[in-house]
Amino acid sequence: MRILIVEDEVRLAEALGEIMKSQRYTVDIVNDGEDGYDYAMSDVYDVIVMDVMLPKMNGFDIVRKMREEKNQTPVIMLTAKDDTADKIKGLDCGADDYLTKPFVPGELLARIRAISRRQGEVVMDELEFEDLTLNLSNYTVSCGKSSINLGPKEFDLLHILMSNPNIIVSKEDLLVKVWGALSDAEDNNVEVYISFLRKKLSHISSKVSITTVRKVGYRLEVSDC
Repeated sequence: MRILIVEDEVRLAEALGEIMKSQRYTVDIVNDGEDGYDYAMSDVYDVIVMDVMLPKMNGFDIVRKMREEKNQTPVIMLTAKDDTADKIKGLDCGADDYLTKPFVPGELLARIRAISRRQGEVVMDELEFEDLTLNLSNYTVSCGKSSINLGPKEFDLLHILMSNPNIIVSKEDLLVKVWGALSDAEDNNVEVYISFLRKKLSHISSKVSITTVRKVGYRLEVSDC
C-alpha cells in the first residue's frame, strides 16, 4: 500500500512515516499544502493522511479541490482541534475520516486498513498468476513445491506485475510505486531488481517470465514449454 503524509510538523510526519514503513507500507512525506495537493493529484496513493492546518493551502481546500477534479483517493484528516464543526467541515469537503491529535498510532493504522477495505481492497494472504503464488505474509514466491524468498523491492515489483498481469507497467510507475516519488532512484534501479526477479523465477522453474517492452516497461508472459 502506498501512503502520502501531508503534515507540516516535521518530527510528527517523520514519526508517522516510520510507523507506516514498519507495516511495510510505502510512504511519501510533504510538509506544505501546495506540495500536498500536487502529490495527491498524481493519483498513485492508496490513502492520504493530511493535517488540516498547513502552510500555503489548508487541508480543507486540498480535499475540496481533489474532489472537484474527480480524485477519489481516500483521505484521513488530522487536526489538533476537537471541534465538531471542524469535523463536519472536513467530511463535507470530501474527507473520508477524521482523527484528532494526539492519537494512538494503532488507531490511525486501523483506520487506514478500514478505509482500504471500504475502497474494495481484498484482504488476502496470496496472489496467484498462472503457476506462480505470491505469499503476501512471508514475502515468498512459489511454483509447485519450489519456493524462494524475496527482498522487499523484489516483492513490491512482483506484486505490482502480478496484480496487472495483462498490462505493460512503465518504469516510471514502478519507480514511483516502489521507490517513492521523492526517491533518487533511476531506471537502472528497476532494471537491476527486475534482473534479480528473473533469476528467482527461473530458479523455481516457473513458466512465467518478465518481458521487457522496449522504451515502455515490463509485463508478465507465459511460455508454453
